[in-house]
Amino acid sequence: MFSSTKTSISTGNFSERKEWLREQIAQADYVLIGAGAGLTTAAGIDYAGEDFRREFREWIDRYGITDLYSAGFYPFKTERERWALWAKHIWFSRYRTGALPLYKRLLKLVDDKDYFVITTNVDGQFEMAGFDVERIFATQGDYSFFQPASGSPKELYYNKEWVERALPAIHDCRIPTELIPHTPNGAPVSMNLRCDDTFVEDSHWHRQAKRYNDFVCKASDKSLLLLEFGVGFNTPGHHPLPLRADGCTIPRRHPRTFQSRLSATIFTRNQKLRRYHRRHYKNNLRLDSFLP
Repeated sequence: MFSSTKTSISTGNFSERKEWLREQIAQADYVLIGAGAGLTTAAGIDYAGEDFRREFREWIDRYGITDLYSAGFYPFKTERERWALWAKHIWFSRYRTGALPLYKRLLKLVDDKDYFVITTNVDGQFEMAGFDVERIFATQGDYSFFQPASGSPKELYYNKEWVERALPAIHDCRIPTELIPHTPNGAPVSMNLRCDDTFVEDSHWHRQAKRYNDFVCKASDKSLLLLEFGVGFNTPGHHPLPLRADGCTIPRRHPRTFQSRLSATIFTRNQKLRRYHRRHYKNNLRLDSFLP
């Protein structure tokens, strides 16, 4: 169904596709955005690119880490080392850039529509770009929060102030012992990132899950446009577009491909009417060149 051969796309075709996308958004009653890591990569944050190599050179040389994702699982010998890496990691991924232009452009496309975002991304880009926080369901957590390492109680702790104190205190890939983060009661913390059964789904997480459920049910018998960006296999158990909710189901589309794909599908009254898909290759097409 999907060719692995690169093809050349003319500027005219780009213009046609941009116009096509605008038309679909204009015609839809509801727009559901599903986003994976490829969207942020297309927007300019690369967990293994030049920025990573520049900012993490000391860790690369000392520990041999090759990318930020695997660095999160590195078996550091001390908590001072582990949290020094996380302070830099959180800053790099969550606070360094602010809202990226690609996310702002995406918001402009849907800002006047009844939309909802469901994402496995944990970088907060949708929120920073100005998407309504009540219409964002970040299923996998957020870099900006710590949680109890045990998973209990179901509480989260905002970490920006800690990052701002820890970053300048890093020396020799370590932070001072007194800066190792803890809960207000002194218990160990971990990142609020889904990696095992200790992941904290707090009251906000459950509110957003319900809002997603309500949105899908509300839109299930209307004209609904599904926009899926940057979806891959990194979190296969948590696909950004689980197209069902309690008592409501949207028909399943074609199988997933790689995270560099953009796809848009429109449904009306629970019937699939139209599908658009196009594989986007790293050296050929990019999401940021596709979006108006």
